Amino acid sequence: MQDVAFFLSKLLWWPLKPGTAAVLLALLGLVLLWRGRRWGRWPALLGIGLLAGLVTLPLERPLIGPLENRFPRPAAEPAHIDGIVVLGGAVEQRLTEARGLPALNGAAERMTEPVALMRRHPEARLVFTGGSASLVPGALTEADVARQLWRDLGVPEDRMAFETASRNTHENAVNTLRLVQPKPGETWLLVTSASHMPRSMGVFRKAGWRITPWPVNYRTGHTSLAWLEESFPVRLQEFEWGVREWLGLSAYWLMGRTDALFPAP
Repeated sequence: MQDVAFFLSKLLWWPLKPGTAAVLLALLGLVLLWRGRRWGRWPALLGIGLLAGLVTLPLERPLIGPLENRFPRPAAEPAHIDGIVVLGGAVEQRLTEARGLPALNGAAERMTEPVALMRRHPEARLVFTGGSASLVPGALTEADVARQLWRDLGVPEDRMAFETASRNTHENAVNTLRLVQPKPGETWLLVTSASHMPRSMGVFRKAGWRITPWPVNYRTGHTSLAWLEESFPVRLQEFEWGVREWLGLSAYWLMGRTDALFPAP
């Protein structure tokens, strides 16, 4: 059942991606108009309108802002940290495989923040969870790239552990809990992008792990006009990420992978 859900999530997301959907609707409308179907103007206007809205308005911010603000960072860093769980999604497997150097994407803070925490807390263990979220996996897993990066940054091998089979956030929680087996009273931090934290906390709680959120990789700030400095491809990518997170929250709630539609602190 998990394999079916994983395959469907990948298959259905491609046409549902706002950028792809807008282009497909515009093309459909133009084809219908060319064939004399006047009602084709509606899908054409909808597709072109969505793209125009993303060009002229900060549509991504109302989507991402509530997600990022749902779980604020703790006011003070815990005095003692037993471990840090880092979710995959910040590394580029195929580029690393092609060039031989660990490659990171826009969520690089997921990989750098844990190293800083490790240096301040020599008692902490570092656990990375992530296999491959691709329908056609390459030779390297996300965990392979993380191991290479952190080893190059000087993290001792005996302080790191890697969960290599997860393909999504639900599997991250279940597999990592099985690997780590945290003891009552231990303090573990969960490091992932702030906009991904609500879904992550929901599934970790459902799995039975009361873990402390440690969000990174914020995409919204307090300057209302900052979006004017961002290019259209960046705004489109962030809008698609926000849509994906809200769809993921809804799907996980319907599938029983989280107890709340919008998990809260």
